[in-house]
Amino acid sequence: MPNIKDRRTRIKLSIRHKIEGTPTRPRLSVFKSNKAIYAQIVDDSKSHTLLATSSKELESKGGVNLGISKTVGKKLAEKAIAQGITEIVFDRNGYLYHGNVKALAEGAREGGLKF
Repeated sequence: MPNIKDRRTRIKLSIRHKIEGTPTRPRLSVFKSNKAIYAQIVDDSKSHTLLATSSKELESKGGVNLGISKTVGKKLAEKAIAQGITEIVFDRNGYLYHGNVKALAEGAREGGLKF
């Protein structure tokens, strides 16, 4: 029986073959752990992280819930718009699009990012 990490890696690679961040439309990559959720905007043509944020910057105690994930998305959108980034490509990084990943995406949309 395959390991769950191997499955996510296979899905992640499949997604990455289909999408790519460009200077005009960078990629929003999401990573989640049991204690935090991280998001970064990447320009794949230069292999350069343009900006990043996480739930650790919010100084919230405990784990991550939907409200915290949405706040991280809004904070990332504020930083991106300040740098002149309005359109992105969303990379769920092999995670299912529900729960915290979906909340982060909705927060980013509410913050003004288009994807």
